[in-house]
Amino acid sequence: MSSSAPLGVLMLETRFPRVLGDIGNPASFNFPVRYSIVRGASPARVVRERAAGLLEPFIAAARELVEQGCGAISTSCGFLALFQPQLQAALPVPVATSSLLQVAPLQAGLPPGRRVGIITIDAKALTADHLRGVGAAPDTPIAGVRAAGEFARAIMGDAAELDTDQLRAEVLEAGARLVQAHPEVAALVLECTNMPPYAAALAQASRLPVYDILTLLTRLPRSSA
Repeated sequence: MSSSAPLGVLMLETRFPRVLGDIGNPASFNFPVRYSIVRGASPARVVRERAAGLLEPFIAAARELVEQGCGAISTSCGFLALFQPQLQAALPVPVATSSLLQVAPLQAGLPPGRRVGIITIDAKALTADHLRGVGAAPDTPIAGVRAAGEFARAIMGDAAELDTDQLRAEVLEAGARLVQAHPEVAALVLECTNMPPYAAALAQASRLPVYDILTLLTRLPRSSA
């Protein structure tokens, strides 16, 4: 195992800005990262069309990153939890497709009656199949950001600019709504890899521990193939 091996990140094909904390910004990590864009993998196709027809392109891009020396593979969209079993089976290095991989182990450590909650970019599109792909309970509490908000416009719509203040506000609103609907929630997981810039604000507002793709990847072993 080599902690100096770079992490390989399979990126959706997007143009929106990657602010500090976003998985697409290499400065979000304190270790080397290599990126590979999967052509045709738009946010809408991956989130709302279940990445139809994209499994093989993702596997091919991941294999190229491994050949370049990457010691682990991740992706830039939590909805690619659907591909977790297939990508892990196809690759000789650790794979973490989604921050949702943290849900099951976090749930296992909570007292009886307490739950992990998920905040997502699209609650309607995040299904039991996504949760099963990462070993999470299908009935895990979920809240999505506003369907017509800044995440929808800038991230799902792949805009050339975005309003980080509005994005932060939408994450905080979704967190408050989730905790109000499910007071048993004791930890929050951000599905979206564009949400980590707002994790600290959410933790402060909710007074709950918040986990995201960065908390997962900083602990992911990076091994030589």
